[in-house]
Amino acid sequence: MKRRTTPRIIAALVLVAGVLTPSAVASAATAAHQGPALRPLPVPATVVLDGYRLALTRDLVRVGLPSLNAPLAELRTQADAALTAGPWSVMDKPELPPSNDKHDYLSQAPYWWPTQPATAANPWGCPYVQRDGVRNPAIDDITDHAERGEMFNAVYDLTLAWYYTGDAAYAQRAALDLRTWFVDPATRMNPSLDFTQGIPCMVTGRGIGIIDFSQQFTDLLDAVALLDTGAPGWSSADRAGMTTWNKQFLSWLQTSKNASDEAASTNNHGSFFDMQEAALALATGQRTLARSIVTTAETQRLNVQIAADGSLPLELSRTRSFHYSTFDLVALTRLAMIGQHVGVDLWHYSTPGGGTLFKAVDFVVPAATGQAAWTYPELQFQAFAAVDDIHAAADAGDRTARAAVAKLPTPPGGDLWLLRPAPEQLDPISGS
Repeated sequence: MKRRTTPRIIAALVLVAGVLTPSAVASAATAAHQGPALRPLPVPATVVLDGYRLALTRDLVRVGLPSLNAPLAELRTQADAALTAGPWSVMDKPELPPSNDKHDYLSQAPYWWPTQPATAANPWGCPYVQRDGVRNPAIDDITDHAERGEMFNAVYDLTLAWYYTGDAAYAQRAALDLRTWFVDPATRMNPSLDFTQGIPCMVTGRGIGIIDFSQQFTDLLDAVALLDTGAPGWSSADRAGMTTWNKQFLSWLQTSKNASDEAASTNNHGSFFDMQEAALALATGQRTLARSIVTTAETQRLNVQIAADGSLPLELSRTRSFHYSTFDLVALTRLAMIGQHVGVDLWHYSTPGGGTLFKAVDFVVPAATGQAAWTYPELQFQAFAAVDDIHAAADAGDRTARAAVAKLPTPPGGDLWLLRPAPEQLDPISGS
């Protein structure tokens, strides 16, 4: 006997119809009509991703929607690799932070270079000078930065893979990684960033270094929300430990000098600061605070950053202007998605000069799709860096972005948008 298509499946088909072909939608409808009944899962209380959309997409994965097979296979490939990597800890680094406490996170400024040979009298080769956009590989000698990135990626991939496949091993490994970095007293990181992106012989830490976390920490907030729906290996003690860490970290962001310095930044650093703070507020139950942060961003970020034509002048001045334009858009579009959770429509806000977030995404479309050259400074142009930003604007209703989706290049590792529909930094550079 054939089963009836459930309202959740119908809603999912409507939701993704704009990015799937008619034949794929028809295939999904057939699979949903003939396939096994689905056991409903709780809708995850995500802060950036749309939890309801994730639940609907999970249904489509389970009934075998063909268009999801390729991204699911790529996600599983990445998650399988993460099963045997890590776990990571700030205790792994050989250096002691200035506090003499290895539990404190430590990193070095990526674009600052020594000017002298290292000697016994001058082991760092000071003084240091800045080379914008040119990453100093010596910063990787301090392992916190690289391990933090590996841990963030692993937890997100593992959690999403568990959510869509139900494979307990993925969830159990994600729980171990989170527990090791944030909860276990022997290996946990202190909930502060006092010693990020320091510059030898100049400063032990800077507010600008908060971006080490803010560019991707919101992925972990959503991963925890997914695990909270009933993941094997994820305990109530793990959940309580993460909640405590998040509250303490949010308090540090609201009271420390480094955080105050970063919040005052007018370029992508300020955007990422707001995104992280708003997401943490929402994740810890402070909805009013989250709404206030997003609302303030209309004047504090969009008014300052977006020109009438949609360009981002503060990012165009960089030696890697396309990277930093798309990077800032990751923060702004994710902030707009947080706004959707708290009733603030950042997408349609117009600055006094007529700039909008839609226009800002549209500005990078011609270069991203190969229709026009990028005419601003760029040391390493990578068109795929804009893919997720354009997906986000397309989903939010931007016609130019919707028309561009079919012309976008495929990022390394495949286009995973249908499974994790929130912008990520897709090009490999990482810095200030």
